[in-house]
Amino acid sequence: MPSAAAVAVPAPQPRPAIVVTFPGGKRVDAQVGGFTIATDQPASGGGADSAPAPFDLFLASIATCAGIYALGFCQARGLATDGLRIEQEVIDDPATHLPAEVRLRVTPPVGFPARYRDALVRAVDGCKVKKTIARQPVFAVALADA
Repeated sequence: MPSAAAVAVPAPQPRPAIVVTFPGGKRVDAQVGGFTIATDQPASGGGADSAPAPFDLFLASIATCAGIYALGFCQARGLATDGLRIEQEVIDDPATHLPAEVRLRVTPPVGFPARYRDALVRAVDGCKVKKTIARQPVFAVALADA
């Protein structure tokens, strides 16, 4: 029996870099592809409250990711999306002030077929942002060479 030839697996390639700039005050902008995502701190934190705070965008990324999975589920089946809604509630740990629980409540459209209810929840549960957080990626911080 012939032996299977070893197949070289290419090393994973990093995604394109997100570049962060500091336009003034407490503003911090991120260049993502062709988009600029602006952030600011609330007035109580010394900012101008001109954009969401970075942590709010982080939380919004969970909710909007869940949203695109819900929307995609419905669209793939030709189901109406009028009234489709997701509400996210974050429960903080009082000791750490960090999120201890994230609750996503999906409101299907009026007349949504009962046979798809559990599948819609499973689709939302497949959100890539949620899965990434659950995997606890390693963070590495280093100074760039001058």
